[in-house]
Amino acid sequence: MQRLFFLSLLLALATPFAARAADAPKPPAGPTEADYYPLTTLPLPKDVVLEIGAIELLPKDRIAFSTRRGDIYLVDGAYDPQPSADKLKFTLFASGLHEVLGLVYRDGALYATQRGEMTKLTDKDGDGRADEFRTFADGWGINGDYHEYAFGSAPDKNGDMWVVLCLTGSFNSASKFRGWALRITPEGKVIPTTSGIRSPGGIGLNAEGEMFYTDNQGPWNGSCVLKHLVPGKFVGHPASFAWYGDAPKMGKVPQEPESGSRWAAELKKIPELVPPACWFPYPKMGQSASGIVCDLSGGKFGPFAEQLFVGDQSHSTIMRVALEKVNGAYQGACFPFRQGFASGTLAMREDAEGRMFVGGTNRGWGSRGTAPFALERMQWTGKTPFEVHHMKALPDGFELVFTEPVDPKTAGDVKSYFMKTYTYIYQSSYGSPEVDHTEPAITKAEVSQDGKSVRLTIDKLVEGHVHELTMAGVRNQAALPLLHAEAYYTLNYIPKK
Repeated sequence: MQRLFFLSLLLALATPFAARAADAPKPPAGPTEADYYPLTTLPLPKDVVLEIGAIELLPKDRIAFSTRRGDIYLVDGAYDPQPSADKLKFTLFASGLHEVLGLVYRDGALYATQRGEMTKLTDKDGDGRADEFRTFADGWGINGDYHEYAFGSAPDKNGDMWVVLCLTGSFNSASKFRGWALRITPEGKVIPTTSGIRSPGGIGLNAEGEMFYTDNQGPWNGSCVLKHLVPGKFVGHPASFAWYGDAPKMGKVPQEPESGSRWAAELKKIPELVPPACWFPYPKMGQSASGIVCDLSGGKFGPFAEQLFVGDQSHSTIMRVALEKVNGAYQGACFPFRQGFASGTLAMREDAEGRMFVGGTNRGWGSRGTAPFALERMQWTGKTPFEVHHMKALPDGFELVFTEPVDPKTAGDVKSYFMKTYTYIYQSSYGSPEVDHTEPAITKAEVSQDGKSVRLTIDKLVEGHVHELTMAGVRNQAALPLLHAEAYYTLNYIPKK
């Protein structure tokens, strides 16, 4: 009885405090991705399946997009600030094509990359529909295997369009040039250019006009990855070696990599092998890397000018990549950027005003975005997010450059950071776990005078490893945390002093 009395007394005394705590004002929620990069959904016709495979910009504020089901549509009204079904006009430009995953507008015609060819489509009478379909280039094979996708690029600085060809399944090249990147000249000549591709999800140029593509986890790819397409080189999967006899300008067949090895070891043995520019750790950063866009809007898309934006179809996200060259090869860091797209992000295109159109599809592949297909527009609000702008490798650590000044106390405290490293098995079997882990100590964090950068001294960098950095304790001068506190730097080579 006495025990019950004391319990009742404690509850009575606690109730006013609990009530006051419940009534107390809550601290304001931190900013979200949508505060900086909101998404606008473009309503699609209800009677059409629009699984978008490629997007292209046309004159007079029109866009064109192709579908995995073989259609090409022209869209008016896509730039409207508040698009609605009555403001958008969809015109069927062409149909009956085969899974179009590349679209380029040039000289009044559309060039569509299908599974089996690149096709030139022309509207001769100006009625908004293609009248003429001409094979522009078809120097590669196809046998009906579901995996034999073909992704086409925008023209490079020489005017060549590129095509990256998926293997037959994950392991084989049963059709001509499967597992290759081909260049298509303005005259339609096909030039075998780079071998070693497995399963591309997108292809695009950087600010210097060099070509990159995304490859996906599988044989000889421990995780999803961004790779540089260098003419005459090899990017990792040896099934493509079967076609060197049809590519005499490529030179001799490279030495076959040793299954079970590591990329760092094989790079020392195979001179033709190009190191991965940026690993996307699986599944932390996604599970199916896709389209590539370089921000060339001159600051209209925010503070990340000339960086690459890469989709992930499975996670329905867009990642950000900041690269640098060390020892003649690209390497750099990837960062989370924007999640929450309605379907699996696949095709991406940015206009000169910094408006990014994103096409989604989930058939056969699955995605976090639950819509079977979608077309969305992403724009910058003009507010600058507190982010790591880029991460630069140093002989004894990294320099972090931020989008705005940091709080010196938190950013200068080594306890605000944590780093671990790992790599992947370079092997013929499917994928790889993270292996060869290390946890290097961060011994010093030096904040620059302007507060915009921090120099981290690391006790042991590891060539060939992803250096995963968490910055949970860092704050800006308004005491806000980083919008994204994770960075994943692919360190192929340690810079020399």
